[in-house]
Order: sequence, then C-alpha cells, then structure tokens
Amino acid sequence: MTTLQDVYSSRDARTSAIIARQDPVVYANGSYAKALTADQVDTYARDGFIVLENLFNEDEVQAMLNEVKRMGEDPEIRKLDEAITEPGSDAVRSIFRMHELSGMASDIARDPRLIHVARQVLGSEVYIHQSRANLKPGFKGKEFYWHSDFETWHIEDGMPRMRAVSCSILLTDNNECNGPLMLIPGSHQQFISCQGVTPDNHYRQSLKKQEFGVPDPISLQLLVEQGGIQPVLAKAGSVIFFECNTMHGSASNISPWPRANLFMVYNSIENTLDEPKYGLKPRPEYIATREKYVPLEPLEANAEVV
Repeated sequence: MTTLQDVYSSRDARTSAIIARQDPVVYANGSYAKALTADQVDTYARDGFIVLENLFNEDEVQAMLNEVKRMGEDPEIRKLDEAITEPGSDAVRSIFRMHELSGMASDIARDPRLIHVARQVLGSEVYIHQSRANLKPGFKGKEFYWHSDFETWHIEDGMPRMRAVSCSILLTDNNECNGPLMLIPGSHQQFISCQGVTPDNHYRQSLKKQEFGVPDPISLQLLVEQGGIQPVLAKAGSVIFFECNTMHGSASNISPWPRANLFMVYNSIENTLDEPKYGLKPRPEYIATREKYVPLEPLEANAEVV
C-alpha cells in the first residue's frame, strides 16, 4: 500500500523548512456567498486577513463582554477544563467551547455578519472547529507567541488542508499598548515546518504557553522581511478575519487596559478532521470538534445579538 507524503509535514524531528502553500486561499472564486466586496476578497487573498470595523454595535459588544466577564468569574465554569488560566496566575486566559457553553455565543457563531464571510472565502458550508473567549487582563496578560494555527490543527488535530478561517470579535479597543493582535501580511502563502517532536497531551501546556509548533527565528525573519508586521489597532465591535495559515501573535499586556475578544474558527464541511499525526491522541472535543460535523444555519439577517 502506498502512503501519500504529507505536503505539510512538520514536527518530524528534522530541521525547519519553508514550504509553498498548496491550497487556494479563497475557494470557489469567492462566489459561494455574498458578504465581502470583490476588493475585500482580494485584500484577504493577498494579506491573509481583513479587518471589518464596527461590525457590531455598542449594545451588542457590551452584551458579549458582560457574558464573557460573567463566565470568567463563574466558579463552576472556572472548574471546567475549558477554562485556561494564565501561566503563574489564577487569572482566566481563555474559555473554550463558547458556542456550546453560552447561548449568546451560539447565536454569534451563526450571525450572518460572520458566517457568510466564512462561507464565501471557504466556498462551502461551515461548522465550528473551535471557539473561545480570550482575555488578556491589564498588567498580567501574557503573550501569545508567533504561530500558524493550521500547523497545530494539522499536526495535533488532523485537519487535512488549509480551508479554515478564524474571526476575532474585538470586545475591547485594541491599542498600541494592550497587546493587540499582530499579523504578518502574506505569510499565509508559506507553511513553516517546525522543529521538535510533540509530547503527549501537549495541549495542557500549549494553551498556556506554546513551545512546540512555533516557527524558528530565521523563518520568522524571512516572513517579516517580505511582509512586515501589522498590529490591528481597532475599536471594540470590529472583527478580524484571518486565514488559518497566517502567522500571528501578540505581546504581553503590561498596560492597565484589558483586552478581550470572542474567537470563532470556521472550518469547511469538506475539510473535516483525520487522525492526528504521529499517533498523537486526539485533543479534547472542546479544543477540536470531531464528534459531530454539523453545518451551521445562519440566524435571521435582522436578528440582533443581545
């Protein structure tokens, strides 16, 4: 029996490598749904991300932020594996499986302003691969080091191809000082094969601080020399859509201003998960959906998320 070589091989103990992308960025020529303009689709295809400002109004943002704060302070939720604390602190860093733990987040995942963008760029119906709230509290919110989400999802979850998109709904203003998301434009066109062999149950550590599946400094420097670094400075209510292989990260928040976002990952229903690489155990369902691949039904277009 012939085994096909993985075109996105990584963490196989060899040295790092830069591999040209083998997949489209926008599927079906962006014709599957109508949400972005042709110019916006071109921007997403070129840069690997797009920022849509003021997509949600102040009341909607406040309702979402209140829900995230409530959940972060709920002792029952804090007991769950889905609640990840900051390294060296009991401050909540992330809450996973938001679309199932919160009725409000479930509605947000199906909001036409989000789901039709995902359907348009992925060229198919979509489901939630992962959802979470990210909290970066003032003074003690730690960094998220540079990484490509697809590299982790491919190796640790068995996501076959680059056919997923993340969206980050800003629940607080992102400014120069509170650790905004930073992206490397054009980096989605190159897959960075990373060094090292993944330990079992790597997620227990990586959700606090990732050390495997991170790019080497030389590859990062080359990506930055080609595309630069763009921090996203935008008001609450804006949404960042970024391609699953776009290199991104954020610095620690040593300012007094907290940073929070609600994060949804849409995967194509035609790109459901295989087994993880190298015999790794599948990560928990709250990190990577694999038990039920259910296409999302959009909410009514005029429904307000409050």
